[in-house]
Amino acid sequence: MDFTVVGGLGIVLLLTLLFLGLPIGITFLLVGLGGITYLLGPVAAISLLGETLYSAISNPAVLVIPLFMLMGAFGTEGGFAKRTYDAMHVIAARVPGSLAVATSFGSALFGAVSGSTLASTVVFGKMAYPEMKKAGYDRPFALASIATAGTLACMIPPSSMFVLFAVFTNLSVGKLFMAGVLPGIVLAIVFAVYIILRAKYSPAMAPAAEFEKDVTLITRLKAVRGLWEIGILGFIIIGGLYTGLLTPVGAGACGALVAFLIGFFRGPLRRISPILNALRDTANGCAMLLFLIVGAIYFSRFLTISRLPMELASFLQSWEVHSHFVLAAIFALWIFLGMIMTQVAVFVLTLPVLFPVVVALGYDPIWFCVVAMVFNEIAAISPPVGLNVFALSGIAGDGTSIDEIFKGVWPFIICCLFVVILLFFMPWLATWLPSRM
Repeated sequence: MDFTVVGGLGIVLLLTLLFLGLPIGITFLLVGLGGITYLLGPVAAISLLGETLYSAISNPAVLVIPLFMLMGAFGTEGGFAKRTYDAMHVIAARVPGSLAVATSFGSALFGAVSGSTLASTVVFGKMAYPEMKKAGYDRPFALASIATAGTLACMIPPSSMFVLFAVFTNLSVGKLFMAGVLPGIVLAIVFAVYIILRAKYSPAMAPAAEFEKDVTLITRLKAVRGLWEIGILGFIIIGGLYTGLLTPVGAGACGALVAFLIGFFRGPLRRISPILNALRDTANGCAMLLFLIVGAIYFSRFLTISRLPMELASFLQSWEVHSHFVLAAIFALWIFLGMIMTQVAVFVLTLPVLFPVVVALGYDPIWFCVVAMVFNEIAAISPPVGLNVFALSGIAGDGTSIDEIFKGVWPFIICCLFVVILLFFMPWLATWLPSRM
């Protein structure tokens, strides 16, 4: 049987097993092992599996993951999110939809610590939703604003998804981190503008909180001091990477140490239980993600042996259509897959095949990864498998249904698509900072 046909059958088998409910990491390994065994024999398949295990874990890009996860865990246990939200809460006072605006910018800032959309969604869901509920916010609007704000963590460095992209595209982790800064800020601003306009023209959707009438300019200036922890960590990570003083691994190590020291001297991390919680969460997250990475790399090597990505790239290059049409087809595929699979699964499945195609068509690889990240944000809140929505519904309580949150997310999805259009016409938003490194 032709090698390319075997690769195509491998993808069909992979999708079938995923739809049957088999864990994605195990599915990658089983299909990759079976495919390479058929093509090259069992000895080569086992040997390549061992080499993949070693090379995946020793990859410097992968080494960044546990360090930034640990920093995020220390930040969460150390109360960084609460202090950030409290500060933004005061700064945004008397702005229409102030609580939702504070959630949007607060989550973006906390993304500089957590790097995880789920962590940001859960943490801000516990803090912001009770405040919005108390103020009388429309429930779908309030919950959708929280779920959407959580997605900003995957754009703001240190994004764990950008690390994953670096593993599968061989791009610089540091440049991908820098590429997400401006688009992440733009996205937070677009969310905030929508929230303000919606609250201004439908005041019943987002009534002002009781405390806001007492907020003065002096109070706002004092509240800015509550952002110093995030400012220090952002300066270390973004400043260190941008100037070249720190490698991504060094930035992760310094960030984790500083997050622990701040949490320790402020009190929360002086007890052993929060430290153990942080270490446990980091270990669990790393084990899951590293297993997935190993399986995905092994499967991508099977596809490389089958020559399917190269044949597909050659076909698309010779296809008599504009390259933008191919790009639009890729985006449509991501939207479809994002509706039925988790976003991590979508990208580890498609990047080994699609990334060489996009580069061969002449698109900037860093720009493409940033646009892909915006689609990752859309997938995190899109029905029926929007992980942020499911996580938020579990902690909101009070009879909140999944449908209520999905009902409120559609305007935010339109905001994300608007940013995609901006990136298409203004690609420098993603490429300017990396080019200055």
